[in-house]
Amino acid sequence: MKRTKIKDALNAQAPAADICIKGWVRSKRDNKGFSFLALNDGSCLATIQVVVDHTPEIEAALERLGTGASVAVYGELVESPGQGQQWEVRGKRLEVIGEADQETYPLQKKRHSDEFLRTIAHLRPRTNKFSALFRMRSKLAQAVHKFFADKGFFYIHTPIITGSDCEGAGEMFRVTSLEAGSKEPVENDFFGKPANLTVSGQLSVEMFALSLGDCYTFGPTFRAENSNTPRHVAEFWMIEPEMAFADLSDDMDLGEEMIKYLVAHMLDECAEDVELFAKWVDKGLMPSLETILKEPFKRLPYTEAIDILRKAKKEFEYPVEWGIDLQTEHERYLCEEKFKKPVYVYDYPKTIKPFYMRLNDDGTTVAAMDCLVPRIGEIIGGSQREERMDVLLARMQEMSLKEEDYWWYLDSRRYGTAPHAGFGMGFERMLMLVTGVSNIRDVMPFPRTPKSLDF
Repeated sequence: MKRTKIKDALNAQAPAADICIKGWVRSKRDNKGFSFLALNDGSCLATIQVVVDHTPEIEAALERLGTGASVAVYGELVESPGQGQQWEVRGKRLEVIGEADQETYPLQKKRHSDEFLRTIAHLRPRTNKFSALFRMRSKLAQAVHKFFADKGFFYIHTPIITGSDCEGAGEMFRVTSLEAGSKEPVENDFFGKPANLTVSGQLSVEMFALSLGDCYTFGPTFRAENSNTPRHVAEFWMIEPEMAFADLSDDMDLGEEMIKYLVAHMLDECAEDVELFAKWVDKGLMPSLETILKEPFKRLPYTEAIDILRKAKKEFEYPVEWGIDLQTEHERYLCEEKFKKPVYVYDYPKTIKPFYMRLNDDGTTVAAMDCLVPRIGEIIGGSQREERMDVLLARMQEMSLKEEDYWWYLDSRRYGTAPHAGFGMGFERMLMLVTGVSNIRDVMPFPRTPKSLDF
């Protein structure tokens, strides 16, 4: 008999005389003459109740079933007399698929801390919170692609192994085929030159935007930054659109439209799962998401943002002065306390931004923007790109970057250069925004952090 997913069984329009469901036991309750099983198969948040009468065959199967075991149930779908559920399954036959050792199985019918669940990341998707979260992660990724497809963007697969440092920070993982501790020259390595895991697909997707128009890349990126904050991991996913013949204002328009689209999509497609987070994780989640949908984002220059922070009647851990890179506490003050909605800060000092951002006429700032959202801070970082060859070369010299390492990037300014703009959105930070989860490790299936590579 073909299996019916629990989500489909719970949404059935009529009883069914024959049904097969398969899933994992969340709980088992034995009464005299019959037992109740609560089964979940990951297709939805809810469990389905299974009622079985004690026959010799079923009792033998029940003895092998405990929390975490997998089972197939054959029976009929009937209306449930219990409150809060329309349907239940009257089981006629149980087939134990995989037993779970009850002495060692770490997930019991109680709330576990996020810290504990990180130590068993391979099992935490079986909890309500994390099954909901990773269903939402899947839906959010699909929504990203739909957003860009509907707007006519082309999806580009950019390299994961690279010879260039997009951000110029040097915090990159090296890729090598040489033996550990080898004294061989880099010329003998696989690529014949230093190779690293990419920190961004931006430079590559720029090339395609200057040929195909509007493009985007969406894939894994890597930072060898020894940071253990709730916002940083070594491996994460970035959404990076790039638009030809676009300026900074176009860039901010696209980012705002995208955030609003993704929030609306998740509220429509994952209502049950979002509700779990609004009830148990962040009681301010729904009002925050509703504000994002209803209110236009605030836009203000970096210099004005610094003035606001200086005048704020608040003690910041990090001092505020013109020329600093805003810290999370500054970002959150602007969007949570001052404006109470998402905020774009733009026109940053050139000294704190990468070489490829367009130099403004004042000679001291660049056409860069960050989008700040409540609870998280920066969720988008982007800019209008420097399309003028002479200015771009001067910026590279200022930052001690070798022209020969970027010859292909410079060609795009030699042959038909054009204004263009784009940004990077942290996919995990977007997921944090729509769930209220405060630690990035909890929105990743298997987080990679310093000294942690367990799964």
